[in-house]
Amino acid sequence: MMGEAIFIFSVILLLVISIFFFYLMKVFSRYRRAKEQPEKDTSKVGFVVDTFHELVSKLKEKERELEELRKIAEQKAEDIESYNRNILQSVPSGVISFDKELKIQSINASAEKILRLSAENAVGRNCEELFREPISDILREKKIFDRGEIQYQTSDGKRIWLGLTLSPLRDGEGREIGRILVFTDLTELKTLEAQAELRKRLSSLGEMSAGIAHELRNPLGVIAGYTKLLLKKVDKALMPTVDSITKEVKTMDRIISDFLSFARPVDLNRSRINLYELINSCVSNITGNIEVSINVDKSVYVSGDEVLLRQAFINLIQNAVESAKDGGKLGFDHRNLGNYIEITVSDTGHGINDGIKDKIFLPFYTTKEKGTGLGLAIVHKIIVSHGGEISVESTDAGTTFRLRLPIAGT
Repeated sequence: MMGEAIFIFSVILLLVISIFFFYLMKVFSRYRRAKEQPEKDTSKVGFVVDTFHELVSKLKEKERELEELRKIAEQKAEDIESYNRNILQSVPSGVISFDKELKIQSINASAEKILRLSAENAVGRNCEELFREPISDILREKKIFDRGEIQYQTSDGKRIWLGLTLSPLRDGEGREIGRILVFTDLTELKTLEAQAELRKRLSSLGEMSAGIAHELRNPLGVIAGYTKLLLKKVDKALMPTVDSITKEVKTMDRIISDFLSFARPVDLNRSRINLYELINSCVSNITGNIEVSINVDKSVYVSGDEVLLRQAFINLIQNAVESAKDGGKLGFDHRNLGNYIEITVSDTGHGINDGIKDKIFLPFYTTKEKGTGLGLAIVHKIIVSHGGEISVESTDAGTTFRLRLPIAGT
C-alpha cells in the first residue's frame, strides 16, 4: 500500500512539472512574438509579465494541492501500517519475524505471553541467544516447518506444548527477506487429551480392580479365620509369627478396600462447602515440623461431596508431608476462574521426576516401598467426578498440584 501511495505521488509530481513546462513554453512563445513586433513592445512585455505571474500563481496552487496529496498519502500509509500492527498484536497466536541472519525483527503480545519473553529485550537479538532447543534447531535449519507439535521449556522452567509453523518471510516483490514463526499454545489442550485418556484407562482398571478385590477377599477371610484359631492354640514362642501374619492380613484387607473404593462408582452427595474450613480441618492432623500456610479467602465456597473432597485433600497433604522433610513448607492458595475455583497445594519437597510425572495418577503406580499406588489415582477420580480437573507441576524445589472445582452458588 505504501508503494501505491508513492507511485501516485510520483505521477502527480510529473503532471505538475509537465504543466509548468507547458506554461513556460507558452510564455517564451509569446515573448518571441513580442520581439518580432517592436512597435508593440510595451504592451507585449506587460502581457508577458502578467502571464508569468499567472503561471507562478498556478504553480503555487498546484504545489499546495501536491502537498495536501502527499500528506494524505503519508497518513494513509501510516494508518494501514498501524492497522496491520494492531491486527498482529491482537491475534491469539504468537508471531515472531526474523531477518536473513535470524535476528528478531518483531514479536507480538501473544508470543511474549506464551514464551515468557519481553519484546524490548528480544528485538535485535539472534535466535540462538533467546531460544532453547528444539526451536533454535528448527530456526537454524531454515527449513519450512508446517503445523508441527513440539514440547518446549520456557526461560522460567515451565514446560509447554506448541503447535508451530515456520515459513519464509517475503517482501512485496516476492523476494525472501527472512523467516516468520507462528505458534499456538497447546498445553491446555494436551492436558485435556491426557486426562481424557487417563479417564478411559482408569475406568478399565477400576473394573479390573473390583474383580480382583472380590476374588482376593474370600481367601483372605479364610486366612484371617485360621489365624484367629492359631492364636488360641499356638505356643508362646510362635506368637510373634502369628501376629505378623495378622498384621499382613490387615494390610492386605486395607489394600483390597482401597481397590474397591477406587472401582466403586462415585455417587456425589453435593453440598455447599466452605473451602477454608475444609482445608483447615484436613491439615489439623499433620504431624512433624511442617510450616503450613492457608492463603484462602474464608468466604469462598465450592460445590461437592464433603466426605470425598476431604479424602482427596488428605491424600494430597499426606503426599506433601512425606515428600517434604522436617522443616518443609506446605501452602494452599486459590483464585477465582468464574464458574470454577482453582486451588493450589504446594510443597517444598524433593519434587517429581519428569519421567514419571505422567504416571502418578495411574492406579497401582508408586515409587514408595510400601505404597499401593492408589492415593493419587483416587484423588484424580474424586476431582474428575466433581466435574473438575487436576494437574501437577514439579521442580527440584517442590511440587504444586492444581485442582479446579465448581464454585458453589449463593
